[in-house]
Amino acid sequence: MLTPLGDRVVVKFEEKQEQTAGGFVLAGASREATKKATVVAIGEGIRTLTGELVAPSVAVGDTVLVESHAGIEVKDGDDTVSIVREADIIAIVN
Repeated sequence: MLTPLGDRVVVKFEEKQEQTAGGFVLAGASREATKKATVVAIGEGIRTLTGELVAPSVAVGDTVLVESHAGIEVKDGDDTVSIVREADIIAIVN
């Protein structure tokens, strides 16, 4: 399991596939401005200039919207996850 540092968050994106009338499979993520993901792990937060620790606003298990093309995709065992900064998370989906 990955443990992110600072204000980074490990997320797993939902895979959506759409099919055209001709049978071609379109990747849903290639057309969207935002992607839906589940938070897998969070870092401890970020420090302010005075040294205070600001905890992340998301929790493990939250479903979030993330900016498209944000973060780095990595392999964690058999799973493919992405490491993004908390600032790249746009909203928590309720």
